[in-house]
Amino acid sequence: MSKNAKFDRTEVIEKATNLYWEKGYHGTSMRNLQTAIDLRPGSIYATFGSKDNLFKEAINHYAAQTGNLLQDCLDQSATPLTGLKLFLKKLIIDNLDGKPSCMCMIVKSLSELTESDNKELLDEVKKILANIENRLAGIITDAIDADELDQSKDAMELASYLQVQIIGLRTYARLNNNKEIVNKFIDQIFVGAPFH
Repeated sequence: MSKNAKFDRTEVIEKATNLYWEKGYHGTSMRNLQTAIDLRPGSIYATFGSKDNLFKEAINHYAAQTGNLLQDCLDQSATPLTGLKLFLKKLIIDNLDGKPSCMCMIVKSLSELTESDNKELLDEVKKILANIENRLAGIITDAIDADELDQSKDAMELASYLQVQIIGLRTYARLNNNKEIVNKFIDQIFVGAPFH
């Protein structure tokens, strides 16, 4: 007879996500994990298989939360582009306070992991970023179809551009912590080239 887990898996993954987000993959030790998620190493290995597998679940949990935020912003907005703008404001400005890090966990992981020591995890992070870019391209395609953007626009190119802007603005926000200027920069993304 199998034993039922005496912990909430979702809660454990949420705590692990916050820890990895704050400290990074390499900065998070098994002892840190034990303390944060209140599980012994044996339970961590029995449940997740390894620290790497727990990291994969954590970073995919982070990506899913970000995807849910994006969908909420789209649902609240009259058009695809106003939804994207709202998403950027919530993602970047709201993350300046009260989050484990104002840096994107995915980008932070991308800069930390290497081909030589963490290829599998690095590939996972790259896959997540590609999925995000594809999702952004789909939304931009919706904006083109709704005549919110010119038909000549390349949705994938704009999605790549937008992803670069998000990464840059989150880094800039971490450096300056100036919500007013970050808000201004977000507005400028959608009124200047290459969007218009």
